[in-house]
Amino acid sequence: MAEPPRTPPITSPPIRLAVCVSGGGTSLQNLIDLIESKALAATICHVVASRPGIGAIERAQKAQIPVSVAERSQPPSLERFSESVYGPIRNASADLVILAGFLSIINIPPDFEGRVINIHPALIPSFCGKGFFGAAVHRAVRASGVKVTGCTVHFADMTYDTGPIILQETVPVLEEDTPDDIAARVFEAEKRALPRAIQLYTEGRLTIDGPRVHIR
Repeated sequence: MAEPPRTPPITSPPIRLAVCVSGGGTSLQNLIDLIESKALAATICHVVASRPGIGAIERAQKAQIPVSVAERSQPPSLERFSESVYGPIRNASADLVILAGFLSIINIPPDFEGRVINIHPALIPSFCGKGFFGAAVHRAVRASGVKVTGCTVHFADMTYDTGPIILQETVPVLEEDTPDDIAARVFEAEKRALPRAIQLYTEGRLTIDGPRVHIR
């Protein structure tokens, strides 16, 4: 029997976001700026970094957001790593988790199923999966000769870039573009698409129906 469609719980604004990061934190900064300008009814209650010493940590600290660094055990354990991510998030009473350039596979615990959103800098199912992150995505787009690319916001599952798609936004790929040009144009689309998806989630307008997301 197919699993019935399910709608994540409606969350009264401001929604409490946890943001998981692995790099410079530009998507994190976009959310911080939108919240400060009242353009997004949310608060960031916690940031989780996949490793120490990244720029996103400094951005979070500057905004006075609590930060933790995920623990990598020896020998490596996906279960322990995942718990070091979700333990602090759970303690912070986050409503929704945002994977904002988080480059590590993690298990999603049952209490966070349907409550984790990822943003990918391409139009899934193209240019996605293991190895397609950061500049590698835009180099592949440029080399392929495609005329459009964009970004995808989707509910995360426990594999790379395969969860149900919420929103996509396209941008052109111009003849003279470099990968950096494409990256800059895609990031502008990400800055619009991610907060829009968060707003739809907050309003209870998203229903997960197998591999699809219906927007009411």
